[in-house]
Amino acid sequence: MTIGRRDVVVTLLGAVCAPRAFAQAGGQITRIVVPFAAGGAREILARTFRGELAAALEQTIIVENRPGAGGAVGTASVARAPPDGHTLLFAASSHSATALLAPTPAYDPIRDFEPVANIGIQSYVLMTSAKLPVGTVAELVSYVKSHPGALNYASPGHGSSGHLAMAYFAKLAGVEMVHIPYKSTQDATNDVLAGRSHALIVPNVGAMPFAHDARIRLLGVTSPKRSPFLPQVPAIAETVPGYAFESWFGLLAPARTPQPVIERINAAVSGLLKDPVILQRLASQGVEPRPLSREAFGKLIRDDYEAMAKVVKIVGRTE
Repeated sequence: MTIGRRDVVVTLLGAVCAPRAFAQAGGQITRIVVPFAAGGAREILARTFRGELAAALEQTIIVENRPGAGGAVGTASVARAPPDGHTLLFAASSHSATALLAPTPAYDPIRDFEPVANIGIQSYVLMTSAKLPVGTVAELVSYVKSHPGALNYASPGHGSSGHLAMAYFAKLAGVEMVHIPYKSTQDATNDVLAGRSHALIVPNVGAMPFAHDARIRLLGVTSPKRSPFLPQVPAIAETVPGYAFESWFGLLAPARTPQPVIERINAAVSGLLKDPVILQRLASQGVEPRPLSREAFGKLIRDDYEAMAKVVKIVGRTE
């Protein structure tokens, strides 16, 4: 298996602190595995704070991309890594969804990992082509119901967060829409902008640039309440009660990693989430910071797993 791109900490504080930290830590290196290809949201977030985290831990930190099988390849590699705190997974809510959707899961999202540190929460946005005669979630639901099977929605692939979020919305709203999977979020968005697809759900950072674009309409956010990043956009739950779909971002370690090691990393990350510079970087990615203790983060993951299991049961593992 080819190892993905590795990148030693060389940005911001990391450029100054990494050499000194490497010497002080006796040459220790911590890998943060991103189980997707370079350039995705998770990699961007991992690189958002790696320099400062390296300085706080007095270690060299490498961000390593290990894509494949919807994130399962890189995730499973961390599950098999030595439980010494020097291999971490940069995970999100799809950590549970990927395992739940797989006929034969490559890892157990709960038993194979230790929660280390939550970083934040990101919501999504329901967008529709301006060619549709709708301006609200209620109008979309009504229009789709009056045209059953005639409308479609785009996503970056079967089993993706965009697919699950939209399929879950359709189920709770009681509407039928045809799923059209694309190779990427950008491809899906482009076809909605062109009017070839009718709707999609994307991360808020992907929707914000289109807040004033005449080709598209932002109908609702997937968080239980309105998002601070798009306060003018209602929550879908205001029209479809009970609907919520968000993604957490955080660090996990292999099961049986010593708790003192985890506590040290958790404290370092929690400290960084008070840094105005780090907070601004997270805000630019549409992420609300949410530092949690390892116990609270573990509960978040377990609760999210149960919620995602319900979504998968409702949506189904196949088309």
